Amino acid sequence: MRRPRLPAWLPLDPYVLALLATVGLAALLPARGTGAALAGGASTAAVALLFFLYGARLSTREALDGLRHWRLHLTVLACTFVLFPLLGLATRLLVPGLLTQPLHNGLLFLCLVPSTIQSSIAFTSIARGNVPAAICAGSFSSLAGILLTPLLAAALLGKDAGGFSPDSLLRIALQLLLPFLLGQGLRRWVGGFLVRNKKVLGYVDRGSILLVVYAAFSAGVTAGVWQRVGLPRLGALIAVEAVLLAVMLLATWYGAPRLGFGRADRVAIQFAGSNKSLAAGLPMASVLFGAQASLAVLPLMLFHQMQLMVCAVLARRRARDPEALHQDQPDARRVVEVSPEVQPPAGQGR
Repeated sequence: MRRPRLPAWLPLDPYVLALLATVGLAALLPARGTGAALAGGASTAAVALLFFLYGARLSTREALDGLRHWRLHLTVLACTFVLFPLLGLATRLLVPGLLTQPLHNGLLFLCLVPSTIQSSIAFTSIARGNVPAAICAGSFSSLAGILLTPLLAAALLGKDAGGFSPDSLLRIALQLLLPFLLGQGLRRWVGGFLVRNKKVLGYVDRGSILLVVYAAFSAGVTAGVWQRVGLPRLGALIAVEAVLLAVMLLATWYGAPRLGFGRADRVAIQFAGSNKSLAAGLPMASVLFGAQASLAVLPLMLFHQMQLMVCAVLARRRARDPEALHQDQPDARRVVEVSPEVQPPAGQGR
């Protein structure tokens, strides 16, 4: 008897369900006391491991080759660190009518976070876009965000984000940049192992993010911050984020051709330019916001799940574009040596 499967059009993914289950677990059984300290330490180590794997997977040759697409990377960086923040500043008009000031701070912080690596690669691959460009664009954005996100947070959020300090920048660099560079340095020796065990390491990737989510939400539950977010405010936040995601998806898709990009690059720009990294955002928030990090990451958590569901459906539709079906793009269809957050369904997206 065949196991029933979800319809391909249904915007659900096991990883999204796992994220929701993790949030539910943190709400019912939050880590407290010694358990909270252990969860916090484990999540810090998990993020460091995650960025080590990012560095070890990124081929130095691919990174150097990717520099030739500097116009594409500058476009993605402009979407991530210019257009997104401008839209975030515009939402200040919604305070206090729809959003509270703390929720707006979190929404603005979401707009300052770098692009994701895993999701942009996975969706670009499914949509038959320029996968090597997505790999480099996501990696370059994450590295740039180590410096740009704290600087932008200090400039736009001020004291709400603790202000900019060399100590906060150093802590972020030690947790994100140093493991990434270490992975690059050891790629020569560990690259083969990662290729042979990429499926198992995919679970390590996802498990690391789930651990960070559990620690962050546990801290929020024990501090009582969620009691300050009523259902009407939560609904308003979700609606605002849906509009924000829609604007970015439309701007990247219709703006790319005006800049002279072909379809494959257009796909990479859309997904790398509209997605935000939960893996990078959570540790940055814990450094910048301190005790208020739990509430500050709520908009990022919601946006991350929304982008996974929406982009999973969008990528599958992009793969059925007549132009995609008739183009010859071996690079866009090759097997990528990463573990994406969203795997293409069997028989689709390859």
